[in-house]
Amino acid sequence: MTTTSPDITIDWITLARQVGESLSPEVADRDRSGEFSRTAFEILRVTGLSAALVPTEFGGGGATHREMGAILRELGRHDPSTAVAFAMHTHLVAAQVWRHNHGIDAAPLFRKVVDGAILISTGAADWVGSSGQAEKVDGGYRVHARKAPASGVEAGTVLVTSIRWDDAPDGPHVLHCAIPVHAPGVSIETTWDTLGLRASGSHTVIFDDVFVPDAAVSLLRRADTWPPVLNVVMGAAMPLVMAAYLGIADGAVDLAAALVADRTDAPTFQLAGEMVNAHTTAADLIEAMFTGSDNLHFDNTDSYASKTLSRKTAAAEAVINTVRLAIETVGGLGFSRTCELEMRYRDVHGCLFHPLPRAKQTHFTGRVLLGHTPIG
Repeated sequence: MTTTSPDITIDWITLARQVGESLSPEVADRDRSGEFSRTAFEILRVTGLSAALVPTEFGGGGATHREMGAILRELGRHDPSTAVAFAMHTHLVAAQVWRHNHGIDAAPLFRKVVDGAILISTGAADWVGSSGQAEKVDGGYRVHARKAPASGVEAGTVLVTSIRWDDAPDGPHVLHCAIPVHAPGVSIETTWDTLGLRASGSHTVIFDDVFVPDAAVSLLRRADTWPPVLNVVMGAAMPLVMAAYLGIADGAVDLAAALVADRTDAPTFQLAGEMVNAHTTAADLIEAMFTGSDNLHFDNTDSYASKTLSRKTAAAEAVINTVRLAIETVGGLGFSRTCELEMRYRDVHGCLFHPLPRAKQTHFTGRVLLGHTPIG
């Protein structure tokens, strides 16, 4: 595992490019087969990229939030599925860095990540109310649930999840917890078969009477009330997730430009210019997300989460338009599976489904603007 000291500077972009280039030759085959690359995640561990965000005093790389975004963007340029799956690990680490920056102890998780742990998020479909069933027992809980998607789970070490506890004494609650991937009762059902990001390994995790000790529960909250922890998650996660998708768009722009380099007709120039406009808009919006993050020192407020989610929706539209215009610029070849643009067009649409999808985001943002809680 690569570690650093405060006086060592790592060229994260070069490292990410080297990793991405090493993965590129197998990307097309994995897109067709849907096979997840365990090798890719082993490389991310060995190179230290999986611990890049961990502060140096805990043995990590000390990368900034923006630098981690640049890593994901570079990986997305070469291997979209791996980049998006890896963003799920990094955003969980980012949330812990936010906690550390605000005086909350995150050392136990940092140590796990530095030792090689890959964190798997199961929360994309849970949102506030969560799902599953928890039963209080001596020393902890017994839990049952199906959680999907869980990107990268085949390479995972620790599942970061939430479980609904309907029988809590004060009404329905949700417990947030960490569960080892190989704990008794945990299994993986290979359900991921999708239009895009086919090699992200975003399968379903099954919890069948899994014991979760009290010590593994990081938060217990009401199931029907907006939890401020989600403001932190959105602020930490969305810039990183969208950076990976921006990398997908980067690759599309580069490929389109190469394929039409010899053309001099007016429609090609116009379409290429429109593609650049969409690409620039996406890049500016995602850069604004990192600027607002203040390197994971942002305030935990509904208004900050609302602004981040608004930018996410606008950036999603812009990255999708970028890849669509790349295909239109190239012409019919871009619609063929022999051309990488076709894969990137499918892959980039995954950005629509990360929290929050557009209709839910506008509802959220409208409520916050008008002085209400985000849900209701």
